[in-house]
Amino acid sequence: MNWITNTMGASIGKKLMMALTGMGFMIFLTAHLVGNLNLYIGKDAFNAYAEGLQKLGPVLRLFEAGLILFAVVHILTGSWLFYQNWQARPQRYQVNKSAGGRTIGSGTMPYTGFVILLFVILHLFNFTFVDKTNTTVFDIVLSKFSNPLYVLVYIAAMAVVAIHVSHGFWSAFQSLGLNHSKYMPLIMVLSIVFAVVVGIGFGFLPVYITLQA
Repeated sequence: MNWITNTMGASIGKKLMMALTGMGFMIFLTAHLVGNLNLYIGKDAFNAYAEGLQKLGPVLRLFEAGLILFAVVHILTGSWLFYQNWQARPQRYQVNKSAGGRTIGSGTMPYTGFVILLFVILHLFNFTFVDKTNTTVFDIVLSKFSNPLYVLVYIAAMAVVAIHVSHGFWSAFQSLGLNHSKYMPLIMVLSIVFAVVVGIGFGFLPVYITLQA
């Protein structure tokens, strides 16, 4: 028990928690994107997907509780690491150059994370905490994306998410000790590919919906 407490209290333990929760969110992003691709098929397909999720009942509630727990751990741990790095600025942690060096993603992680948090709150109020009486999820999406301002905000937020995960993807492998020099170049490429897929995959959805409308 003391080993767990000491590990989680140390910097390496916090980075481990960031890596594990970050990977959890990247898995969620992938699943969420796959589900949202039903929008390209049409209204009935997307509504069927949304209704299928709701039919999971307790399983969905448990999954949502897990996401909230991951979010709390990720945000609090990331904030604490940022504070520690800020306090020790002259000796702050330097990204291993062999693992990718300092990038836009690595240099802006705390700030892009904060923007993502604000967007998630906005997103929840626009799509989750809304009255779904006498309407469908597709109609709610169509209504929100009929607002050009929200479309711009959504696309900008997806660009920020892409920047965030472009570093978070390979950084998670590094924190877990999986940054072997033989495989890291491939992981770096995969991190960029994943970031582009997430950014374009989500970011083009409001454009597509607007064009269809």
